Amino acid sequence: MRRAGQIASLCFVALFAATAALATNYAFFDALGPGPGFFPLLLGLAGVLLAAAVFVERRRQPAGEAALLPERRLWPVLLCPLAGLAFVALALEPIGFRLTLLLALPTLLLLLGARHPVAIGLSAIVGSLGVFHVFYYWLKVPLPFGAALGW
Repeated sequence: MRRAGQIASLCFVALFAATAALATNYAFFDALGPGPGFFPLLLGLAGVLLAAAVFVERRRQPAGEAALLPERRLWPVLLCPLAGLAFVALALEPIGFRLTLLLALPTLLLLLGARHPVAIGLSAIVGSLGVFHVFYYWLKVPLPFGAALGW
């Protein structure tokens, strides 16, 4: 199992290095600030460093200690965000950004263990309506309204 972790981390090193290399084909800065190559390069280099750190960690572990899959109790923590992302990807166009996030955020927070109703409610409102307002009206980023609702 230790060898599988090492191979996986080396694959991620290669993937992030390729991302950083491809980012050099784009401008790092333009008239407005960071260009289209700035963040891919930054994230690619950060990914290389993190994947290399995982490789070193796997290399230092004793042979029988590293497991390829996490413990059974951690599966909900891993799968809930993935299910939430799948829901957001499928629901974004039909019901719009605001309603999608208004449904997804409190659900994910509850599934991941948040229990304070005021914090959950504020996170859902700010994360859906507030973020929509900032991006759509102030930053002029087009976000889906939703075909069914239109609000």
